[in-house]
Amino acid sequence: MPQLKDADAPRTRPAITSHGPGNDAVRSETHRYIRYADGSEELYDMLADPHEFTNLAGQPEHTVLKKSLAVLLPRNPAKPVPGSNARLVELREDGHVYWENERIEKDAKIPQYE
Repeated sequence: MPQLKDADAPRTRPAITSHGPGNDAVRSETHRYIRYADGSEELYDMLADPHEFTNLAGQPEHTVLKKSLAVLLPRNPAKPVPGSNARLVELREDGHVYWENERIEKDAKIPQYE
């Protein structure tokens, strides 16, 4: 709430955002870490790469940083409200990933939503 009233108010912890269960991001002062329902990850150095062109998640030297940010992500996300699956990527109980209720394979390209 303090940031809504004053954008310059000091923060005591990183910002966390979610786009459906298991699709979460944490933004610290210096980095943004994203983990998707299918387990894929993105990590960006927001100071050196503010437009997020270079994904650092696969580089071993960033493993400790990724883990320190990942512990801040939701552990028990709420399920979506029935009927609200538009533009939703989710990992379901059957172990498969779905996009807008259609099963997709790991590393599949998600079609552009028009």
